[in-house]
Amino acid sequence: MNKMNKLEKSWILYDWANSAYTLTVVSTILPLFFKMILTDAGKTQSMSTAYWGYINSLATFIIAIIAPILGTMADYRGYKKIFFVSFVSLGIFATLGLSFVTTGLWPILLIFYLISSVGFAGSNIFYDAFLTDVTTKDKMDKVSTYGFALGYIGSTIPFIISLTIVILSQMEIISMSMSLVFKISFIITALWWGVFSLPMIKNVKQVYGIKRENKVMKKSFIRLYNTFRNITKHKQVFIFLVAYFFYIDGVSTIIKMATSYGADLGIGMTTLLIVLLVTQFVAFPFAIIYGKLAERFTARKMIMFGIIVYIFICIYAYFLDSAFDFWILAILVGTSQGGIQGLSRSYFGKLVPKENSSEFFGFYNIFGKFAAIMGPLLVGGVTHITGQTNYGVFSIIVLFVIGLLIFLKTPVEKEISKTNVKN
Repeated sequence: MNKMNKLEKSWILYDWANSAYTLTVVSTILPLFFKMILTDAGKTQSMSTAYWGYINSLATFIIAIIAPILGTMADYRGYKKIFFVSFVSLGIFATLGLSFVTTGLWPILLIFYLISSVGFAGSNIFYDAFLTDVTTKDKMDKVSTYGFALGYIGSTIPFIISLTIVILSQMEIISMSMSLVFKISFIITALWWGVFSLPMIKNVKQVYGIKRENKVMKKSFIRLYNTFRNITKHKQVFIFLVAYFFYIDGVSTIIKMATSYGADLGIGMTTLLIVLLVTQFVAFPFAIIYGKLAERFTARKMIMFGIIVYIFICIYAYFLDSAFDFWILAILVGTSQGGIQGLSRSYFGKLVPKENSSEFFGFYNIFGKFAAIMGPLLVGGVTHITGQTNYGVFSIIVLFVIGLLIFLKTPVEKEISKTNVKN
């Protein structure tokens, strides 16, 4: 990072900040807390997995609906930062709210999670769109993958603190109920997210945008309608978004459902948390490696490689029957998780015009979020019907196969032309 400027570093730090939410709330502590309180309420393990899949689908549906509208409005100069700060604040305060829910009120817990998830995803629309404001086209792959890489390391610090409290509590070194331990973890996560969002809020400003005009909302809807109506004419963008729709759904579903799957296999809570912590440390160098390999082989080829790795992961997951197998699966996920996400973001950033980055990243998110409804719903539904979580996880393979076949039609970097995406 020594060759990056202040704006790039400030932008990257937001990945460092909000990744704590992904690791602690989405992937580990909250799923375990939710599974614990549903078990206390007499629900089965597979039923709690199904409910977790359904609430994730609802959260992604909401953000998918509002993403392109917000993105279009945020392209007006000065609006992007306002929307970003608003959604960051929503996510942080809802995460704090998780710590005030009593154990028996699991529906209220899901409502707070729903709000925090919308805040998190909404802030990322504008965070991603700021990529075109903070760096140049030739540095996008590096900056984007460094963001994901630093996010993996940054997220481990509050997670390790939370994990330490969990272990000390289980060993009865400290006298705390597991419910209280989980709630403390939510507070730690919210504070971490808030503090390290400050450099982004303070230093990063919208450079590119559309001149403000009267009736912003009405004209935003008109612009959104015109872009959506003609999106198939933006061939390069459209092909990528359709491919992204499928393969990124599989990636996000595995992230969200991994802990529930491990618990259904009978893996202990402490072991699950340690495995997922190790995954973060594996993901850190591999995200950077993906970025460096993209400089040599192109981002497009590395994205395809990542999709193939995930296809293998789905096949391997079907045959899991031990903690050792889960260790291998988690490490495999860590090798490609950050790379495929970071390069997808930067590849798309090269396709779109800087002046309309928020609008197009709104579509980037709507394709990703609408797709993310399908994955958890698929896992939840198949698990619900069969009573076997491995069938649900294996079903994700179809998303990666379809995504890869469509992605093969995307342009190589030297063929990318801005003429297809100008308004």
